[in-house]
This record gives sequence, C-alpha cells and structure tokens, in this order.
Amino acid sequence: MSTSSNDVESIGNEIEDAEDVPLTGRIAARPRPATVWLVGVLLLVAVEFGALLGLIFELLLTIAGLLPGDPAAGLLAGAASVAAEIPTLLSRETIPNGGYFDGGAWVNTFLGLEPMYAWALRVVLVYAYTFVWLAWLWRGYQWFRTHYRQVDWTPRDDMVGRLQGHRWGQFGLIVVVGFLVFALFAPAVSPVTAQDNIYNPYGNQFQYYSETTDSVAQTSAGVANLQSTSKGIPGQNVGPLSYDDFGRFHPFGTLTTGKDLFTYMAYGARISLLIGLSTMLGAGGIALVLAMVTAYYKGLADLATVLASDSVQSLPFLLMAILATVIFRGTWLDSTYGGAPLLIVVFTFFYWPFLWRAVRGPAFQIAEQEWIDAAKSYGQKPSVIMRKHMIPYVVSYMLIYASLSLGGVIIAVAALSFLGLGISPPTPEWGRIIAAGQPYVASPSWHISLIPGIMITLVVTGFNAFGDGIRDAIDPQSGGSEDGAAAAAAGGGGG
Repeated sequence: MSTSSNDVESIGNEIEDAEDVPLTGRIAARPRPATVWLVGVLLLVAVEFGALLGLIFELLLTIAGLLPGDPAAGLLAGAASVAAEIPTLLSRETIPNGGYFDGGAWVNTFLGLEPMYAWALRVVLVYAYTFVWLAWLWRGYQWFRTHYRQVDWTPRDDMVGRLQGHRWGQFGLIVVVGFLVFALFAPAVSPVTAQDNIYNPYGNQFQYYSETTDSVAQTSAGVANLQSTSKGIPGQNVGPLSYDDFGRFHPFGTLTTGKDLFTYMAYGARISLLIGLSTMLGAGGIALVLAMVTAYYKGLADLATVLASDSVQSLPFLLMAILATVIFRGTWLDSTYGGAPLLIVVFTFFYWPFLWRAVRGPAFQIAEQEWIDAAKSYGQKPSVIMRKHMIPYVVSYMLIYASLSLGGVIIAVAALSFLGLGISPPTPEWGRIIAAGQPYVASPSWHISLIPGIMITLVVTGFNAFGDGIRDAIDPQSGGSEDGAAAAAAGGGGG
C-alpha cells in the first residue's frame, strides 16, 4: 500500500497544526485530568480558606505599613479580623490545646487530650497538609507532561531528574519547606497566640486550675509569664517539653520573660522570611536589570556599573548598618514592623552587586549569540530583546544565587539583632533570643540560646544545600563541587 505525496503533506499539516494548538485548546480536547487536578486544588484551598485569606490580608497590611502614612490600614485590619472568623480545619479553634487540668481531667482541649498531644496533633496535621499539597502539585506536573505538553522531552525533564537524584539538594528542600511551613503556619503551630505571648499579654485572660484553692481561677497571660520565667535557676526554669504552673505546655520552654519560646520563634521566622525574600526580590531585580543593560550596551554602561558595584562592596557593612540605624531612627522605616523596612533597604543596597556579578557573565554570553544579532537586524527594540531573548536564559542563574544568598540574609539579620541593631522589640527575632539567653548557656536555661542557634544553622545550611541542588540540576558540569560555584562567580565577574 503506497502513500501519495498529498497524503504525506496532509499528515505533516495535521502534525504542525497539533503543535500549534494552545494549552487551553489541549485542555478542552482532554478536560478530565485538568478538571480532577483543579478540583483537588479547590478542596485543599477550601479547608484552609480562612487561614489563607487571613495571611493574604496580613501581608497586605504589612505592605501598607511599609508605606508612609499607612494607607488603608484600618480597612485591611478589619478584613483580616473578618477572615480570622472563618473556620478552618487546621486552627487553634478546631484543635484547641489551651485548656486546663481540673484535678481529674483536661478541660477545653481537643477530645480531652493533654495539651501536649493536642498541640502535637495540630502540628502533624499542618505538615501532613503541606505534604499533600506538594504531592498534588507533583501529580499535576506529571499529568501536564503526559496529557498536555506538546513534546515528549524538554531540558527541564533532565533538570528534574538530576534534582531527584541529588540527596544534598533534597535535604535542603526538606529544610526549606519545613522553615516555610513554620513561618506561614505560625498561628496554627504555636501553642499560644501571638497576642497572648508577645504583643498584649496583659490584655488576654485565661483560666487555669489552682492547686492552692482547689478551684478554677483566672489570670492574664502577662501575670502567668512573670511566674514562668527561665533565668538559669532550677526553681525558675521552664525547659523544653514541659508545663508551667498554669498548665500551659511549652515545646521549647520559656524565655527570660516567661514567654513561650516556640511561639516567639515561629513568628520570628516570619520576620526572617519577609526580610530575606524582600531583599532577594529587590536586589535580584536591580541585578537583573543592570545585567541586561550592561550586556546589551557594554562599554560605558558596563564600566559605570562596575565602578558602582565596587564602591558598594568596598563599604563596611556593619558600619553602614549602624549609620543607617542612627540616620533613620524614629522614621517610618525604623518604626514599622520592628524596623524590617530599614533592614530590607540596607540589605538590598549591599546585595545587588554580588547578584549582578553572578549573572553578568551569563548575560554577556547570551548577548553574543546569533539570535540576538538576528533580533537586532529585524529592528526589535532593546527592551523586547532583553525581555524575550535574554532574561529567560539568565534568570535560572539568578535563582541559584538568590537561594544561596537567602540563608546569608537570615543569618545577617540574626547577627544584627544579636548586637541590638536589627529588629526592635516587641517584634520577635531569633538573634535577639540568642542574645537574651547568652548568660544562661551553662545553666538549666540552656534552651534559650541553643535551640534558636541550632535552628539558624539548620535553616542557613538548608538554603545553601537547596541552592547547590538547583545549581547542579541546571548545570551538571558543576558536579556539586565548590569549584563549580567559584567558577560561576568568576564568570560573572569577567568582562
């Protein structure tokens, strides 16, 4: 049976037409996998809709607080309070652990469980919920590859395959995900609320069982904290995995002020994450724009940027941080969110030269490619060439170095707070906890400094490991060695 040239041409046209079908058309032709995946996403969002909405409004409220005049703060605060009233599956209201022991049983706890077990159940469910999210996202990616992608193979498949076999990178991914959940789900994983523990302890009342009067009494969280301090004395210490005299469970123990260390660290993780991500977005954006401009125009533009980056890197970081703290003291940059906006500005100013040098080399290499010359000859605008033909090839390098730098920002924030130059009270921050517990390292209150120190080390190591995994997945020639990173950095600084 022979095939005519017209039949061959018809088949070729059909294949070409199939490859030109947009994603929406491919989904319309086979809607079942996409529909099933979307229904799963909606169910996962629905069970935590109130918490998700509250987090969005809290982020918007934080952003509004960063702006002079604090616009729309009242409206956003009202919306956040309304969102807090929406019931969610993984919340303190659904699985309470703040009850008391009346002499015979635990009262006002989930299913009458001991507060320690009620709290542990809530934390386990939070991380299980995150695992289900990750598994469902992975399933969606697999369905996309099987049912909707136009080609059988892309370079991204090899990147994912290399990351699947990269144990060090997988360790970093686990640590990073754990840290993100710890920060984003701080209200759910904390054994007490932030208002009770940090911001307004004397304005919140709770019930407890008094053995002295053999009855249920009431007091404020502030008064209870004064009697639950950890100051290195056996009689004045609430260590990890213990209860205070008011029946409150403390997974990491208490601080010198009697506040719960676990809650303090959970909300402190939010501060570190906010500063780290904001810094990487700001510094990364500046570095990416300058890399495009210097690689496209070269010459004077590149020389001016080199001089500017060298000037910034020659400045002593600690001295400039102290100077910025003094100059902007009392302004909205220093008074909003414990001074987080000021630290974001300082870190962005100091980090963009490093990120720019990291991607400068790849940007120059892309700028010399034939397709860039072809785009110029066709009369495309420089902004279009940078956006469509250069940025997609450079942004992966930016992702690598941003992930490697994020851990450095977190440890730098902790170091400044340890010296009293970072986040100011009452806003929680890990470095300030270490400073407060330093005098008690060799005492029964060792947990105050040791636990935050271990957490900082683990998180920074996790971000570095994850960055190594991404680097090796994108560039297999790096071989996971430090020489690969050094070579990439040297390439970023070459002309």
